[in-house]
Amino acid sequence: MMKRFSLSLMTALTLSAAQFANGQATAESTNLARQGTEAAKAQDWNKAVDSFRKATQIDRKNAPNLFAALQQRAFAYVSQQKFQEALADFSEALQINPKDAHIHERRAYVEMKLNDFDKALADYSEAIKLNPNEIRYYLLRSYIYEVKGDLKNAMADTDKVLNMDPENAEAQGRKARLQGRPSTPPPGTTPTPVPPSQRKPGAT
Repeated sequence: MMKRFSLSLMTALTLSAAQFANGQATAESTNLARQGTEAAKAQDWNKAVDSFRKATQIDRKNAPNLFAALQQRAFAYVSQQKFQEALADFSEALQINPKDAHIHERRAYVEMKLNDFDKALADYSEAIKLNPNEIRYYLLRSYIYEVKGDLKNAMADTDKVLNMDPENAEAQGRKARLQGRPSTPPPGTTPTPVPPSQRKPGAT
């Protein structure tokens, strides 16, 4: 029995080595990636993510496919108001590419929906580090600072926007509001984040 087990194990190891030598491991990842692509075309995001994740575990060159599929599934979750699920997918996407400012923005949008303003603030701050010329990030971060009662930083971000775009109406309105008004913004003054579903992965 033990001899048979050892023989089977050796056979398996030999076959495994032969598969890698012949490039069959790459063929497997290619097949999984193909399945993921077909699932994505059918908008079966669960299958797409699963297939691309398995393909990436075999061959890291499939990571961009997984990155895109995770975003698409997150968009679907957002449209269904499944914000915790969307948060998990955006977080996994950031593990693949932590230097993507757009994903930090999209995750911040979801965190704002979940009223987790501290995490949203951290994501907008990271997005600003990665893309310091994007006015929208400063506008949204200044709003969060205002909500938290940090009027000094809210004003600093507002002034930053006005330095970049002196005619920005939203920043002008916020500055007027911050100069001697309550620490919480009045109704209807919340900036509108761009819903992730309206922005394509990698869009600028």
